[in-house]
Amino acid sequence: MHNTFLHLACVISPLFASVVAGFFGSVIGREKSHQITIGAVGASFLIAMYLLLGSLGENFQPQNYNLYSWAVVGNLNMEIGFLIDRLTLLMMVVVTFVSLMVHIYTIGYMEDDPGYQRFFSYISLFTFAMLMLVMSNNFLQLFFGWEAVGLVSYLLIGFWFKKESAVVANLKAFLVNRVGDFGFLLGIAGIVYFTNSLDYYDVFSQAGNIASQKIQITSTISWDAITMICILLFIGAMGKSAQAPLHVWLPDSMEGPTPISALIHAATMVTAGIFMVARMSPLFELSETALAFILIIGASTAFFMGLLGIIQNDIKRVVAYSTLSQLGYMTVALGASAYSAAIFHLMTHAFFKALLFLAAGSVIIAMHHEQDIRKMGGLKKYMPITYVTSLIGTLALVGFPGSAGFFSKDALIETVKYSHWLGDGAIYWISYMSVLVGVFITSLYSFRMFFLVFHGEERMDKKTKDHLHETSSVVTTPLILLAIPSVIIGWITIEPLLFGSYFGEAIKVLPQHDVLSGLSDNFHGSWDFLLHSFSASLAFYMALLGFLVSWFLYIKNPELPSKINKKLQAFVSILEKKYYFDVLWMDVFPKIGKTIGGFLWKKGDERIIDGAMVNGTAYGIKSIASVIRQFQSGYLYHYAFVMIIGLVFVLSWLLWIG
Repeated sequence: MHNTFLHLACVISPLFASVVAGFFGSVIGREKSHQITIGAVGASFLIAMYLLLGSLGENFQPQNYNLYSWAVVGNLNMEIGFLIDRLTLLMMVVVTFVSLMVHIYTIGYMEDDPGYQRFFSYISLFTFAMLMLVMSNNFLQLFFGWEAVGLVSYLLIGFWFKKESAVVANLKAFLVNRVGDFGFLLGIAGIVYFTNSLDYYDVFSQAGNIASQKIQITSTISWDAITMICILLFIGAMGKSAQAPLHVWLPDSMEGPTPISALIHAATMVTAGIFMVARMSPLFELSETALAFILIIGASTAFFMGLLGIIQNDIKRVVAYSTLSQLGYMTVALGASAYSAAIFHLMTHAFFKALLFLAAGSVIIAMHHEQDIRKMGGLKKYMPITYVTSLIGTLALVGFPGSAGFFSKDALIETVKYSHWLGDGAIYWISYMSVLVGVFITSLYSFRMFFLVFHGEERMDKKTKDHLHETSSVVTTPLILLAIPSVIIGWITIEPLLFGSYFGEAIKVLPQHDVLSGLSDNFHGSWDFLLHSFSASLAFYMALLGFLVSWFLYIKNPELPSKINKKLQAFVSILEKKYYFDVLWMDVFPKIGKTIGGFLWKKGDERIIDGAMVNGTAYGIKSIASVIRQFQSGYLYHYAFVMIIGLVFVLSWLLWIG
């Protein structure tokens, strides 16, 4: 029996609230707007939690059904429907819970903003779009949710539309994502071409047939259809989940208000790509080439984006680059066929990353919207709740033993270690060393931010210092509620998610790719996993080393970092330029496009289309008409003469053929 009403209520409630707050917000007022939106998202969370708890029994069966047929083109049915399995339910709970915390937090953060109702409308709409994406049972609905989260992100990043940097940032996010989405759309087109279906189950049942097909590129070159489709789908994920080189939009999304930074980076948008690849595991499992490509992209993003976090001074941008790095970790797990580990880290990351962003927002409020960590320091005694929750979030991010991030990150690194199907070549070692060294880098920049903000010398001005105090309860309550799962969720969920049968048939892994089975042989419970990290886990010691280096540089010898920067100026300069990716996307590519466009305009449009075809045709007709016009003299004897000549010609022709 379908729980159709509950499913519809879960997804429609945020949409209804968004419409009410957006169109009638000025009528009902600020308080009613946030009450309606928070109530709607809260209802969605309760429904999702109820459905998740109901799915934990042994008799649970995934529900896959269509609500209605949108269009029929030949034999291709375009339908709207839901696929409710445990993967979907987990995502629904994560999305709605984090969204609910962000909604509550927004009351305090945006209380003086004139766009208060509009902001609540947007974030509710964002929640609706993400729910449509994760609950879809077909590629059409998936693409709708995919584009909807992109559209709403554009509205939210540029929420302060009178601020030029915000307008540039939202346009950048929108355009860069369109690059990825073009690949995603081509991948869906390839699926439709080979299967004539948009339904997940239909496509998965024909996955073996796709794997046997070739795409002829030239007369001598052909590519595996499954590899091309999977890589194209993943290019879409690279845009949404901000994998290099399509990552450049994510740090700039910090131009939006802090609550939306938390929502984008933690539970919506950036997690869409990770979820999509996990959902498409029956396809990706059939192409080791695509998996290797994913692995390399993820490892590169995890390592190189982490390095950029070390030199950031904006508190939100430090957290933003940590998101890029952690998304790289999730992508590495996908490439290693450890889809469950990727989703596990996605879940834990959603809680502690939302916590870190909201804690950063709390600091920004207290500092009168100052975001430079070099102008902070010693906030521990002024903001105890923000301090403790920030510490919990930081420990979870670096993977401190016992935290939620520890269980997911350590398991993820171990899955790469056990990825023997990759062989013992360059791909394996590059991937493994990238994620391992990335732990040190994560710990270094995380504790750098933590020490500069909460410890050491107080570097703020006197006016700011005199007014420093803990933020209101409407801001700190979401911090506390997010800190709880950031501590305990790993203990509870590691066994069923990684080594149990929680996901069931939602995730498919071929026996030769099952890296988690090697890890499960050494798993004897959460506590044993924790103890094992102290004796056999290199990740723990890399995190500890990062902490010690950070403490030595920013607490013990705070003058040393500037000296190191001067010694490594060439390297630091590259990092400050963000490896020139921004130059590439914002200067080089647009100039190339403008040059090509100018050439096509001048040579193609003006000379060929307008000149030769349009104007040339007109000139030709004019020339012919000027000749013919000579025969239209207006004199009767001229017309008689022409008639006689014509008659002579006709008679001569008839005599000749006769």
